[in-house]
Amino acid sequence: MTVPSVTLVGDIELPIVGFGTWQLHGRQAYDAVRYALDAGYRHLDTATMYGNELQVGQALRDSGVDRDEVFLTTKLQPRNVGRERATIEASLRDLGVDRVDLWLIHWPPRSGSGLPTWREFLAAREAGLTRAIGVSNYSLRQIDELIDATGQRPAVNQIPWSPSEYDARLLAESRKRAVVVEGYSPLRGSNLRHPVLTGIAQRHGVTPAQVVLRWHVEHGIPVIPKSATPERIRENLDLFGFALSDEETAEIDALA
Repeated sequence: MTVPSVTLVGDIELPIVGFGTWQLHGRQAYDAVRYALDAGYRHLDTATMYGNELQVGQALRDSGVDRDEVFLTTKLQPRNVGRERATIEASLRDLGVDRVDLWLIHWPPRSGSGLPTWREFLAAREAGLTRAIGVSNYSLRQIDELIDATGQRPAVNQIPWSPSEYDARLLAESRKRAVVVEGYSPLRGSNLRHPVLTGIAQRHGVTPAQVVLRWHVEHGIPVIPKSATPERIRENLDLFGFALSDEETAEIDALA
């Protein structure tokens, strides 16, 4: 299966569907990542805060999938601010790789935009420790502070995204800045029993969860569903045998 991608700043291709690993630990994390790679995922999302980088890295090595075929994201947890270089070096050791594809500031500081940390991220990219850098849970104002101060824009802003959280203005303004919105917790934030979703699912012969994930794809929003169940892992990637009409996409947009 070939999964479409979106292009980040720097002409880096990010597969539009990835595998999230939040709340997966130990053997469960290892097994889930192995199954995801076997199912065809080529985009893995982890974080220092998740405590599973060792398992993600081991699963990638054991999978037999070439490292260069997999887009790998990790994140800097807030308590490690001030220790950025040591943190990414530890992440690389745990993951067993010489660079990640995307490194994110997991949360903005309590005040401001985290400009000193952003400068350290720029240095890490320059040093070849990560191909791209970005942020997570940032507002447009905070992103603008980083851009205004350094002239360098985050490649990605990873935020909660689901039909109930759809924000056309935020999406348009992010795209004006060439910042890709990436959605996390797409299913956790969705009412999968809503008649709009169940009705569309029935018409296409898919599940409401697949409708929500395909809705992300229709909008060009990379999405990182998470599951530990093999059947669900495979189902969450099985999104390219159907498409939503413009009318169906608009119906889902209206759920916000």
